[in-house]
This record gives sequence, structure tokens and C-alpha cells, in this order.
Amino acid sequence: MTHHAPGVPGSSKLTLILRAFKYRNYRLFFGGQGVSLIGTWMQTVAMSWLVYRLTGSALLLGVVGFCAQIPTFILSPFAGVLADRLDRHRILLVTQTLAMLQAFALAYLVLAGRVQVWHIIALSSFLGLVNSFDIPARQSFVVELVEKKEDLGNAIALNSSMFNGARLLGPSLAGLLISAVGEGMCFLLNGLSYLAVIAALLAMDVPEAKKRPVGEGVFRRLREGFDYTFSFTPIRYIILLLALTSLIGMPYTVLMPVFVKDVLGGGPETLGFLMACSGLGALAAALALASRRNALGLEGRIPLAGLVFGGGLIALSQARSFPAAAASIAVASFGMISQMASSNTIIQTVVEDDKRGRVMAFYAMAFMGMAPFGSIMAGWVASKVGAPHAILISGVLSLAGASVFFGRLGEIRRAVHPVYARLGIAPAVATGLEAASELTAPPED
Repeated sequence: MTHHAPGVPGSSKLTLILRAFKYRNYRLFFGGQGVSLIGTWMQTVAMSWLVYRLTGSALLLGVVGFCAQIPTFILSPFAGVLADRLDRHRILLVTQTLAMLQAFALAYLVLAGRVQVWHIIALSSFLGLVNSFDIPARQSFVVELVEKKEDLGNAIALNSSMFNGARLLGPSLAGLLISAVGEGMCFLLNGLSYLAVIAALLAMDVPEAKKRPVGEGVFRRLREGFDYTFSFTPIRYIILLLALTSLIGMPYTVLMPVFVKDVLGGGPETLGFLMACSGLGALAAALALASRRNALGLEGRIPLAGLVFGGGLIALSQARSFPAAAASIAVASFGMISQMASSNTIIQTVVEDDKRGRVMAFYAMAFMGMAPFGSIMAGWVASKVGAPHAILISGVLSLAGASVFFGRLGEIRRAVHPVYARLGIAPAVATGLEAASELTAPPED
């Protein structure tokens, strides 16, 4: 069967957007994760509403967020070493199984009427521990699911669209279920949803993992990964901006129960639908990225997306009605996902495969590892000046971070262009050849 190369005459826009689906393993991964992520979003909304219902404390919302994410900050670098050394497929089977057990434990405690705040904190910390190993392995595993590197950016963008498509359904379902039967059913359905991703992983025909060096010590390999990550200008600046955004921008999600209840005067349905609007903006951003042929030029999109994100947060802080809040959060999410997915695509495109797990561990450390500190800060600020002012401060600081990145664009482009040229990405545009499949792929290690 002959496949049209993306971008050549006869190739439809839809074929371009969905080109990663030609790989069976990727289709399985996408389907299993898609079901599981709906459950994950249901649990996220139910967890935040449960904590605020039990305590009425914005600060405790921040504490729970901190406990759920701090293990990623501490352990991800070491997990990255393991992701470069061990079979990533097997790591994912273990982490997804443990996450399923965590969801079932939460469901039991809530449905039995025994849940206390310390249970939530302990189980959130356990899930954070699991995620610290899951994220580097999962991010690195994507490259094993697509045979051609020019399709990697598309696979990453489709992953983001899957994540945010689930974000449309999960929160809305959670809001309805919480109103009807309580939070426990959300946790139970999340536990059941993990069966889909576990079944998908077991059904994959994954080649035996390449033998990776095991003689070097963990700390030596960790130092090698750190030096590689922060000595290469594009990766360094992208991860630093991501860390800043995660610290001062992303924690706005922790404050949503407070914002919905105290500012909008709504309940769990309002929270669910507001988070679904956030997912709508994020999904639009992911689909826009999926239609791109390669990573060329994405470095310029990152600060623009940061400005959109910051502007959306400022607008959200001023919203006093559901329509205004819904529009603002959709804009903010569009900017956030544009920045995150663009960053991920560039890093995954240029990184050397034998260091991929460690680099993606630092990516996870920036993306999720800084969020716990931001959650505590946001909860504390909101408890002092209110959720709207806390969100306003986050938006202003996000604008400042994006502006600084703008000033580094020339340096970033000078460093990354030779890599694109070696991969065959830059010459495709320079000579007018747009068919990604005609590019010469780099030699395998």
C-alpha cells in the first residue's frame, strides 16, 4: 500500500494530522491512554472538590497539590537514569498498575465513609511517587512507538490532543457524578479506566529493548544527563521557562474550587464545566500543533504561547461570571498547551536517544516538579488576598517570563538550526521540499 507523504499533493490535511496512527503500537497506546485519562481528570476534579468540601481551606488545597507533585521534583532525575537503563515498556506496566491500586484505595475510603484529609495526603504522595517514575518512562517511550523520527512531533501533538480531549469529558462527568452520587464513584471509575491502558501495553508488539550500559554509577549518569541538558542552549532555556511557568502559572488550577465557590457562587457542576472549557482551549492548541510537519519554527511559538497564557490568566482573575471565566480559562489553556507541547516536541526532536530518559526527567522535573512549590505559594497567597488576586499575580509573572524568553530567541535559533539541518528538517524548508518522508533520517546509534 502506498502512503502519500505529508505535505505532498494528494495528501489531505486529515492524513497529515493523523499520520502517527499508521503505527499499530501508537494506536494501542493512544486508545488505552485516552480511556485512562478520562478517569484521571475525573479523579483530579473530584479530589480538589473533596478536599475543599472537607476543609474549606485554600491552603490545604495547596498542601495536597504539593504532596502529589513533590516526589516528581525529588525523584525524577533518578527515574530518568532508570528509563535510559531499563525496559520502558515494563516500567510503564508497573507504574500504571500501582496508580490503579491508588485509585481503588481512594474509592474504598470515600465510598465507605472513612476518608480523612490525611488519607488524601498520603495517597496523593504515593501517586506522586509513582508518577515520578512513570513520566520520564512514558515520555521516552513515545519515540519507540513511531518508526520515523519525522512523525515524532505529530505523535507528541496527538498525545496532547488526547490528554486534552479527555479533559473535555472527564471534568464534566466528574461534576455530574459528584452532584449525583459523590466523589467516590469518580475514584472507582478512574481505577477501572487503568485496565484499558494496561491491556493496551500488554497487546503491544514491542521489540526487545536495546542493551543499555549498566556499568556506570547512577550519580555519574545523572551528572552526564544534567550536563547534556543544561549545556545545550535550546534545551536549557526551554526547561527554565517551563519551570517558571510551572512554578507561578500552572498552580491556578489548584485554586479553581475556591474561585468557583467564592467568586462564581457555583458548585461541582460549575467546576466540572469550567475545567471542560479549559480542555477545549487546550485541545484546539494540540490539534493546531498536530498539523505541523516538523519542529522547525516552534521555538518562536513558545514565548507567544506564554504571552497568551499570561493574558488568559489575567482575564480569568477579573472574571465574575461563568461565560467570562470560561472564555478566559480556554484562552489560558490554549497558551499553556501550545507552550508545553511545542517545548516537548523540540526537546524530543533534538535530544540524543541514549540520553532521552534523563532529559525527559528534567523536563518532568520542570513541568511537574516545580508545581508543588507553586501550589503551596498559590494556596498561601489566595488565603491572604483571595483567589482572583493570586491568579492575577500568576498571569503577570507568566508574561514577564515569556518576555525574557523572547530576548533569547536569536541565541536559541543559532544553536538549534545546525541540529535541524543534520536531521534534514531545515533543508526541507530552505529548498522548498515539504514532504517529511523525503527527508534523510539520522543514523541509528
